[in-house]
Amino acid sequence: MALQNTLKALSDPIRREILNLLKEGRMSAGEIVEKFPVTGASISRHLSVLKDADLIRDTRDGKYIFYELNTSVLEEIMLWITDLKREDDNA
Repeated sequence: MALQNTLKALSDPIRREILNLLKEGRMSAGEIVEKFPVTGASISRHLSVLKDADLIRDTRDGKYIFYELNTSVLEEIMLWITDLKREDDNA
């Protein structure tokens, strides 16, 4: 189920772009919202999907919530994909 949630989260271009933004470091929800031509509620939902898939983490600092990548899950996905590719190359 975890892999299914992860792949679902990665299927959306806005969520992939959020992950790209977070490569540079943690960002507040407001900073992320500023980068997209959609509502704050829409970005909040995207962040929730990414968090449910364990691709990002959030921390509260005062009245702000900051988001950052969870690189361990991304590394697991990359290893899985690499393993699939290796099996395909041997076929």
